[in-house]
Amino acid sequence: MFSPGRRKSSYGSAAAARKDQNATEKSNDSSLASPKTPLQDSNVIPNRPATGTPAPWASRLSVLARIPPVKRNEKGDDGDLVQPVYVGEFPLAVRDEQQAALVQKQYPGEMSISGGMDKETSLAWVICRDRLFVWNYFSPIASRNCVVLDLPSSTFETRDSSRNAFNSNTWLVCILNWDCLNRNSDKLISQCNSAGIIVCNRRSRTLVYWPEIYSESRSAPVLSSASVEELEVLLWPGDGKANYNKQQQRTKQGSSITGLSSLNSLIATPVLGANHVCVSLACSSNGDLWQFFCSPFAIERKKIFQDMLGTASSGGDGSHLVGSKGYPRSLTWLLFNSFSETKRQFLLLTDREIQCFCVKLTPDYNVSKLWSHEIVGTDGDLGIQKDLAGQKRIWPLDLQIDNDGKVITILIAIFCKDRITSSSYTEYSLLTMQYRSGLSISTENVKPTSERVLEKKAPIQVIIPKARVEDEEFLFSMRLKIGGKPAGSVIILSGDGTATVSHYWRNSTRLYQFDLPYDAGKVFDAAVFPSSDDGEDGAWAVLTEKAGIWAIPERAILIGGVEPPERSLSRKGSSNERSSQEERKNISFSGNIPPRRASSEAWDAVDRHRAPITGIAHRNAQDEESEALLNQLFNDFLLSGQVEGSVDKLKYSGAFERDGETNVFTRMSKSIVDTLAKHWTTTRGVEIVALSIVSTQLIEKQQKHQKHLQFLALSKCHEELCTKQRQSLQIILEHGEKLAGMLQLRELQNMICQSHTNGVSSSYSRSETQTSGALWDLIQLVGERARRRTVLLMDRENAEVFYSKVSDIEDLFYCLEKQLDSMIGEDMPFTVQFQRACEISNACVSILQTAMHYRSEHHLWYPPPDGLTPWYCQTVVRSGIWSIASFMLQLINETFRLDDAKKLDFYSHLEVLSEVLLDAYSGAITAKSERNEEQKGLLDEYWKRRDALLDSLHKQVKGFFQAKLQDPDGGTEVQNDEVIRKLSSKLLHIAKRHEGYQTLWSICCDLNDSELLKNLMHESMGPRGGFSNFVFKQLYDSKQYSRLMRLGEEFQEELAIFLKQHQDLRWLHEVFLNQFAAASETLHVVGLSQEDSPGLANEETHFCGTTNRTTLAERKHFLNLSKIAAMAGRNVDCPTKVKRIEADLNILKLQEEILGLLPDSDEKHNIGNRLLPPVDLIELCLKNQNRLLALRAFDVFAWTSFFFLKCNSSLLEECWRNAANQDDWERIYQLSVTEGWSDEETLHSLQETVLFQASTICYGPEAKTFDGGFDEVLPLRQENLEVEYVKDASSSVEAILMQHKDFPDTGKLMLTAIMLGSAHAGTVINESCFPME
Repeated sequence: MFSPGRRKSSYGSAAAARKDQNATEKSNDSSLASPKTPLQDSNVIPNRPATGTPAPWASRLSVLARIPPVKRNEKGDDGDLVQPVYVGEFPLAVRDEQQAALVQKQYPGEMSISGGMDKETSLAWVICRDRLFVWNYFSPIASRNCVVLDLPSSTFETRDSSRNAFNSNTWLVCILNWDCLNRNSDKLISQCNSAGIIVCNRRSRTLVYWPEIYSESRSAPVLSSASVEELEVLLWPGDGKANYNKQQQRTKQGSSITGLSSLNSLIATPVLGANHVCVSLACSSNGDLWQFFCSPFAIERKKIFQDMLGTASSGGDGSHLVGSKGYPRSLTWLLFNSFSETKRQFLLLTDREIQCFCVKLTPDYNVSKLWSHEIVGTDGDLGIQKDLAGQKRIWPLDLQIDNDGKVITILIAIFCKDRITSSSYTEYSLLTMQYRSGLSISTENVKPTSERVLEKKAPIQVIIPKARVEDEEFLFSMRLKIGGKPAGSVIILSGDGTATVSHYWRNSTRLYQFDLPYDAGKVFDAAVFPSSDDGEDGAWAVLTEKAGIWAIPERAILIGGVEPPERSLSRKGSSNERSSQEERKNISFSGNIPPRRASSEAWDAVDRHRAPITGIAHRNAQDEESEALLNQLFNDFLLSGQVEGSVDKLKYSGAFERDGETNVFTRMSKSIVDTLAKHWTTTRGVEIVALSIVSTQLIEKQQKHQKHLQFLALSKCHEELCTKQRQSLQIILEHGEKLAGMLQLRELQNMICQSHTNGVSSSYSRSETQTSGALWDLIQLVGERARRRTVLLMDRENAEVFYSKVSDIEDLFYCLEKQLDSMIGEDMPFTVQFQRACEISNACVSILQTAMHYRSEHHLWYPPPDGLTPWYCQTVVRSGIWSIASFMLQLINETFRLDDAKKLDFYSHLEVLSEVLLDAYSGAITAKSERNEEQKGLLDEYWKRRDALLDSLHKQVKGFFQAKLQDPDGGTEVQNDEVIRKLSSKLLHIAKRHEGYQTLWSICCDLNDSELLKNLMHESMGPRGGFSNFVFKQLYDSKQYSRLMRLGEEFQEELAIFLKQHQDLRWLHEVFLNQFAAASETLHVVGLSQEDSPGLANEETHFCGTTNRTTLAERKHFLNLSKIAAMAGRNVDCPTKVKRIEADLNILKLQEEILGLLPDSDEKHNIGNRLLPPVDLIELCLKNQNRLLALRAFDVFAWTSFFFLKCNSSLLEECWRNAANQDDWERIYQLSVTEGWSDEETLHSLQETVLFQASTICYGPEAKTFDGGFDEVLPLRQENLEVEYVKDASSSVEAILMQHKDFPDTGKLMLTAIMLGSAHAGTVINESCFPME
């Protein structure tokens, strides 16, 4: 590749040479005619084989001989791909047409073959003679459905036999994807089921439109030819109709119209809301822009004049958009966000700028110009700077936009002249532009703008700095494609049939040229294989003239790419430029010598380039040596059964140093189970799925894998792996699980196919072929996903790939999660949805149950499972199973449409699927727990899905039971009960294993079976009481306290655990156990509990719908019971305990009295029956200025503990201040002076003050307190007034009173009051001061 030029032969001469050679070839042997081609004399075709292989046979054999050896060895891993991969041949109809053209000497003579590829629909097309062939290039060979369309003869009326090679492709083809209007765009399967095609002759302007190519009753195409006036304007000389008449005369004589300008680009878009209607746009090399409105009935042609495009001139005088010959070059649609939009934008490339237009997809279909951006000008920051030294001319050649519609790539050619050597050369470059940041490109709100819209994304990337000078016609034949792997790579197609991949890597541009020998013909087009599920595009796909379709792997581009040489992108001078006769000599006489490879020099240099490449994962030499040694030892074991010294040799080679997927033993196991069988490849279509050879091959793999395990055991490698590489050994054994599961799935599919064939199908089955049904669709999805990720599998059938790639069986569950709606559509009949859901469910269950059974049978082979997650417990598997399970949960609400037998069938499928899914969750949670990983999220997901499944299943069982009871022809009550027990037995087992306590409880309630309930309580013992705890909670919530306590007599330990959280019932259990002291403590806690408690209300009160707080009277009831229990316990601390209970009773009485003294208010209403702490009671008394409330605050303090007094001394001081403020001491003082009170009168007056009564409560001889006295916290008098007052102004009651505003005058009376109160032992005037008596 990119070798120095050896000779300068034009493409036309090479084509002529091939034509002469094909015309002069003679037959070397006599062979039978192909059954596909009705020829009488096969000797006309040289070298024709007896197998009926289509022509050109010698060329095809030469090309196929160059298929990479890795392909011929049927390796399924593309890790070492450094060559293009042969994907597949043309459909048989295309090959037959090529053969017929060759026989009639019309190919490649007067009428050249042309073709192309469409990325959106994955459709390829070929025009050969007067036929158009369309097929899906991504579909495997055997299943390709080729559509053949006959081109109307009028399309060929204008011919140009004098055109050169670069204009041999005279067709523009545009494919319309109707599926995009009504199908989700992110489907994994890219099969196009509805499409229209527009075919346009570049020169004659004849347009042919097929509205629907996949319709069984396909009607004749719609045809539109250019008018005489249109062709007259298209003449280059511009001398009017006279010149046109002369051209017409030459056409009739067999010549052609050489003066007509050609169309350069054609694009089309569907119109929403119209049936098979589209708008197409085309640009011409004379500067015109055309619009075609295509419908199933007619095609309307409309030339868009300059005034409609917003250019300087206007009118219908035929003036051009640009002045340069051959422009504008290309049209490209911008990103289309939604097909509900009524506008769409497109870009047009001229000789100096990019122009953006908007077309309205409404009945007027107006086109308006939005903006333009100059890419060739004096400002290099905007694009390419012109008029630089050495530049002579700049050609923008083609334009493409990425999938996101944000990055625009332009192919540029610059003609330069070296000022020193005076030599001329061409520089090829790529210019990338992007929208300016913050700029909206919505198609709905668009207005013309003069602001700058684009900016350079990166510096100009030079592809070839000094290439050979080509003529302008060759430059205009070049096309640009973007989007393939590696990311950021582009492919450049030239008119002579070469394809060059450019990739910017490691700060330099590297080129890879796909340059097949001439017997393969030209490269028609290139596209990208459909994107994989990660959103990235696939490998590059190349459509050749005679060698079919090839893929270029990413690795081949990275390794085979070379630095840009000083040579052209064309085929001229290529080292592959050889005659087909020379190719036949290589095939005929080389024997076993490998033929020349398709990419010439780059492939020979692979080893030289391999070392410095860091972006690709490689195994080191030690790994390769270990793997080679293991293969040798294993093969020796298969032949002789001897394993002596194997483990030592493998240890020495480092075979046990890697763990996981990279371990050599794991790689060998994977290669065994993933082997692609040569004899699986077939051209008989999907019939292969009905053959026993699939099962035979799987059995052979299973036998060989078992031999592999035997080798590990006999050679002692198993012990080594079990000790050091547990994960590797687990993967090896899981390959056996997957292989067993795949075999079971194959047998299931055979049963389905057999039932369809014999007409003995399942209860939901409909008349389907052997290749229909949900399971078959799922197999196709998985196989296609594998083919997208591995280019070596592109030419394989989806089913073959699926059954071969055993180790990737997880992909089945991935596709099930992502593509379930494509297998079971909402538009399907209801019974079909049920049938397909059951079929998929049965497949998933079969795989996982078989894998689990394999693990159970071979459990001695497995390493210790600590921390290892089985493959069927992985997230992808669980998500896939849940997707079908959740869909079945939706369908289960519609089961009333089915009869009883179908309902039971559907229920059984969902039941088994639920069990498998929950077992998978259980295994994943166990592994996470053993690895000490966070598992809360997984547990929440598990519980949520478990409850959803079990609840739905229980509802179905209950529905069956209700239906049985209502059936007049049903059995007796005993029989019905037996039926429901049988139905719920499996559900009970699942719920018991996965702690589905709600389901267990519901079933026991439905059956009204207390014995079953007790048995389940005994069997389901969990860390927190298990099912017993759940049952107690249900009884507690429903206020069935007596039943709860009776049931607890049999489950005393479980009841004790439960009652720890329910103190209001715990004391009953403790009394039952004669634990009176504990019961007293519990009752004491319940009586003073701040939380709401249902108390011991009537068991039927829960039906009233209201829940009241525990009243103060009920709390006193609990405290009195606590006092009785304490006395019954007769413990040592009983007196102290009783004293504390009595204190709390007094506080409760005080709260009742305090609430009674409060005025009616919102605050009093909000308190209600709520128990207030002592602090809140005291503050409530202080807040309300009331003499009695002021005294009740001291009563509350009296029945609290010494610790409470000490901690709330400041609050106590505030109570004394409040007590002093309750009386008018100034008035009392004035009366005592004025009236001259005696001692008795003074005592009598002071007895009615609050200070006197408070002093009596706190310091009197009959003061009652619970713990300690007030004088220990706040003394009554200040013994040393001056010193102590300075230290603490609030250290005594006397000091507090000294702070009163009236103390200077009335201090003697205040002190007399507190002193008389502390000595008073008589009856207080207001007896309510002593509520505790």
